[in-house]
Amino acid sequence: MSENRQPPLPARQTLIRAALALSGWVALAATALPGGSPLRWAPVLLFVCLGPGLALLYPRPGPVGPGARLETAALAAPLGLSVAVVAATALFLVEGFSGTAFLVSLAAFTTLAAALPGLPLPAATRGVERAGRRP
Repeated sequence: MSENRQPPLPARQTLIRAALALSGWVALAATALPGGSPLRWAPVLLFVCLGPGLALLYPRPGPVGPGARLETAALAAPLGLSVAVVAATALFLVEGFSGTAFLVSLAAFTTLAAALPGLPLPAATRGVERAGRRP
């Protein structure tokens, strides 16, 4: 009956997923600080640029290849900014754009994406099958 169950996640992956899920809500809370303060704009900027992308790409289930970390770092910002543009465009189209609505929608998306397995990437699986033998 429980043959198709996946093994539980290691504690490190669970902590990373939890940190990614909370990052958007921390950025939203940072907007309550006084305007112009680096403690206000730095978390928001980092979250909008990297949060959704990292939540989609990391952590991946199963073994990863040697290029997986580099590929994740290279794709996190463009993917995160693409999600942010889609969210902002959708909010503009329904005439409901505000900074708070934008951050809430991104934070909710990031929380949901962090709960799911990461997207498979070519470099993440390349070389995993051949790790034990020489070509």
